[in-house]
Amino acid sequence: MKRFPFLFLLLIVANLNAADGGCVEPAARRQPNVVLIITDDQGHGDLGFHGNPKISTPHLDQLAREAVRLNYFYVSPVCAPTRASLMTGRYNYRTGVVDTYIGRALMDPKEVTLAEMLGEAGYRTGIFGKWHLGDNHPMRPQDNGFQETFVIKGGGLGQPSDLPGGSSYHDPIVLRNGKPTRAGGYCSDVFTDAAMQFVENNAEKPFFAYIAFNAPHGPLEVPNEKLLQKYRSMNLAPEQFTTTNRAAKGHPIGKMDSDVTAKVYAMVENVDSNIGRLLAKLDALRLTRDTIVVFLTDNGPQQPRYNSGMFQLKGTVYEGGIHVPCFVRWPGQLQAGRSVDRIAAHIDIAPTLLDLCGVKPPVGVKFDGLSLAPLLRGQKIPWPDRSLYLQWHRGDAPELHRCFAARSQEWKLLQPLGNAEGKMPQPVYKLFNMRDDPLESKDLASTRPEIVARLLAGYEAWFKDVTGSRDYTMPPTIDIGSAQENPVLLTRQDWRGTRAGWTPKSLGHWEVNVLRAGDYHVTVRFRPTGQAGRARVLLAGESAEMKFTAEATEVQFNKVKFPMGKARLNAELMLGNEIIGIGSMEVRLLD
Repeated sequence: MKRFPFLFLLLIVANLNAADGGCVEPAARRQPNVVLIITDDQGHGDLGFHGNPKISTPHLDQLAREAVRLNYFYVSPVCAPTRASLMTGRYNYRTGVVDTYIGRALMDPKEVTLAEMLGEAGYRTGIFGKWHLGDNHPMRPQDNGFQETFVIKGGGLGQPSDLPGGSSYHDPIVLRNGKPTRAGGYCSDVFTDAAMQFVENNAEKPFFAYIAFNAPHGPLEVPNEKLLQKYRSMNLAPEQFTTTNRAAKGHPIGKMDSDVTAKVYAMVENVDSNIGRLLAKLDALRLTRDTIVVFLTDNGPQQPRYNSGMFQLKGTVYEGGIHVPCFVRWPGQLQAGRSVDRIAAHIDIAPTLLDLCGVKPPVGVKFDGLSLAPLLRGQKIPWPDRSLYLQWHRGDAPELHRCFAARSQEWKLLQPLGNAEGKMPQPVYKLFNMRDDPLESKDLASTRPEIVARLLAGYEAWFKDVTGSRDYTMPPTIDIGSAQENPVLLTRQDWRGTRAGWTPKSLGHWEVNVLRAGDYHVTVRFRPTGQAGRARVLLAGESAEMKFTAEATEVQFNKVKFPMGKARLNAELMLGNEIIGIGSMEVRLLD
């Protein structure tokens, strides 16, 4: 009883220090909780805090004011590579993730994730929303450190990876700990509900909650008509944004579809409301001061709209594609409202969180990123200049000089061409002084060739390092016949091949590892073809064929022999002289 007045005095002192802007570091009662929030295709300008005069994001704006803000934070130009780096603290090329679909977003299961590292330290770990690093064993989130999972498949809803009947943002089918579950409500709402329940269930011990919204990624399905009409009633013409903050000095927005923007803003406002609900839950459980909250987005916006005056969009290595918000809040430990002007990136989040939580990485784990903890704490220590490297283009393997950026504290070199598949264009190098020209308005490549040469040499050494130990012709394989996943649902998300894609006539195969030889039941699903034909399954010299009618949408093979080992699994439809691919295939080991 005698301790209470003393503790009360400590709390008063702590609050006074916080009010004065001081960074208070009392002895922690326990390791901090971690809430890591990422949104999908939300650009730097999709925040009121960043000068957008139309969008309503009060909770994120408040979070920005209460957090330490990383003003120059970088991610990959597209989502799966960003998520691989976020989870591992390593450049995505090391992990095997090079792209977003057709088998190029499968993360090597040998990679050690942030969830695994925190789980080994006693944390309860959960993921809610989008994983996008592999839908099948051994690449699912539950195979890679997440003890509780509530996720969608592939890169998002409305894609070929959807579970049957679960393609809508409303009442989606979600995998709860591996079991398909119909979730009632809008996707962002149900992800938040599940995360809040996880937080409440684990309030007495340290937890890591990864909330990965798939909004505002397309298809642009809004939460409700009322919210959409709010933005449709506004004037969202480009000139409405040019007087705000940096946009007046920056690049023109270009041709903007007001209806598309209204849908995006409605989806973002809904995400903001859900983040507000989540933060309120932390308050109600008295966990706010014990919880590190990190917010970021996975890349720039997909469609033209206000983007803080930056140039270009998602999929590019200009600032508009890779420069995103990042806020880190930890009340009483990190000074609210501070800004960090040092460059930082997705590769830094895992080592930073481990450092703040007092968790050492396992022996053998080598991060590409740095712990930002000293910067977040405002410590006056030497901080070496470094270069960050960001690259993305379509294709099965990385290619030197194709669509990359090298960013030092002062300079940025980029070669913006070649992100689409096909012949590599002649490289065009651009150089910007980011200290004087953060919006990339004046190319200095012709006047500063020595800087171009230095950054280009650094990029080439980096590329050789991060790609040199991996054979991209041998991607991670999907396990068939495992105890952890039976049956296995294979979709176009993870098939491969020169004709692999999402069009009606695409054709691909899956790289699999059959763990148990034996008899398998195979269900092949597809859209009606309008003509009769034959379905065929092929694996390692074994094959089976069945006829189907013009109206058929599936064919069931009751018993197909699968030999053990690694091989290519094909399923195709033969329509006269034409062969096309299927939609999905379910493979179940028979007892």
